[in-house]
Amino acid sequence: MNGSKISDIRTNRHHAHRWLPASVLALRRYSVRTFTSDLIAGVTVGLVALPLAMAFAISSSLPPQAGIYTAIVTGFVISALGGSVVQIGGPTGAFVVVVSGIVAQYGVDGLFMCTLMAGVILVVMGLTGTGTAVRYIPRPVVIGFTNGIALVIASTQIKDFFGITLGSVPGEFIERLVVLTANARAASPVTTVVAVSVIALILVWNRLVPRVPGYVVALVAGTVVVSVAGLPLETIGTRFGGIPSELPAIRLPDFRADLILTLLSPTLTIAMLGAIESLLSAVVADRLAGTRHNSNVELFAQGVANIASPLVGGLPATGAIARTATNVRSGAKSPVAGMIHAVTLLVILLVAAPLAGAIPMAILAAILMVVSYNMGEWREIPELWKAGWADRLVWMATFALTVLADLTVAVEAGMILAALLFIRRVTATTTVSRVTRDYIDSGRAHTLQDKHIPDYVTIFRIHGPFLFGATDKLTDLRAHVETLTPVVILRLRNMTAIDATGLHAIQDFADVLSTSGRTLLLCGA
Repeated sequence: MNGSKISDIRTNRHHAHRWLPASVLALRRYSVRTFTSDLIAGVTVGLVALPLAMAFAISSSLPPQAGIYTAIVTGFVISALGGSVVQIGGPTGAFVVVVSGIVAQYGVDGLFMCTLMAGVILVVMGLTGTGTAVRYIPRPVVIGFTNGIALVIASTQIKDFFGITLGSVPGEFIERLVVLTANARAASPVTTVVAVSVIALILVWNRLVPRVPGYVVALVAGTVVVSVAGLPLETIGTRFGGIPSELPAIRLPDFRADLILTLLSPTLTIAMLGAIESLLSAVVADRLAGTRHNSNVELFAQGVANIASPLVGGLPATGAIARTATNVRSGAKSPVAGMIHAVTLLVILLVAAPLAGAIPMAILAAILMVVSYNMGEWREIPELWKAGWADRLVWMATFALTVLADLTVAVEAGMILAALLFIRRVTATTTVSRVTRDYIDSGRAHTLQDKHIPDYVTIFRIHGPFLFGATDKLTDLRAHVETLTPVVILRLRNMTAIDATGLHAIQDFADVLSTSGRTLLLCGA
């Protein structure tokens, strides 16, 4: 066999590997020890996912079992077909605002149509290799809508958290706060004490015993205390009549052709959120576990999962950052842990579903309050504020519109603002100036031609504006960090502009190098 044929075989094998799920690649080196680690992590995450899945479904105006069905089906599909080694998929808080709005306006079948169409869009994005395009969304936009979603989710839990007796709560943020404030006197002191106690237990437990998830402890302990004490709290059983201990029937949703164009906007929102959240979660997983995900394979799996979810009456799904972090901390080694997490939920559904009827709504509200705070990424705001007025403006516009309007408008406006500011920054860095003797002489000190570079030093340079559309060029280096020398120098002399996304990319690169025992030096900024 000649060299060209061998090269062709290697090339074809490389292309084939690019489309293989992480589960297939992981099974090549699988062992009993790896399975034991995956089993412990999968069961742990399954227990954590149970209250979250129910809470997200209830907040989305659907019955709690819809969240469990979603977590089982999509959690298994995303782990089996996805491009991330340890990512956990399922219902998340990012969709709550969008889903509840769709259900209120178009009904449950309208939601199923949106989820199906969004799944098809995600599959197309994965197959066409546009997974990397999600990186072009600037960080102020991502932080802005994440902050906004977290605030809106927290506001939807106020009624159950305080036990306010109220028929229905308005969908708009301002109107909701006005109505809840007007009915504040109808709050239940007992419900409030239980909810506050649950939050305190979660926070203290997570700090003292981080290996055992506080959500699970709070759910079980709170439910037992309320049941034994006979406290008059509203439960899943009193509101929804309990949870059926059986698998849902698979059925195609009623597909109305006349609603396709009308539902296109919320469909694009679901697809965009699914892509962003899943790839953000995959990046977090890579950082925690030292792995590398395949963006396009991950988007394909997310699409298949969202096509399957409506068939069992489920919600939209994406990568879940908190559950993924729990998976890594619990010792997960491969996508098998994610599949075990789905099987764990299935066993709980079939065996212990009747017990879920005793779970108080106040406990689920308290858990969601903690989740909404954690997903808000509030610590990013001070760093973002230091980046300059342009990034502040994009963040404020996205945040305000997410809370007061909707996600579609918020992200569209944020992207338009970011694009305009991108153009402004690029044009501001373009100069036309005369080359003088002083300019030539001043540049001699910075030339590398006559400098000795030691073998233990690697130099990279950033040339041109380092803004949100270009940061992936530095991010790609993280995958090859083990091949780098002990000292890495990032030369910024010819970097003409930087924004919050660029700063974050450099900070991430520095963290990765530090974790690997290497040193990063910045010069010429």
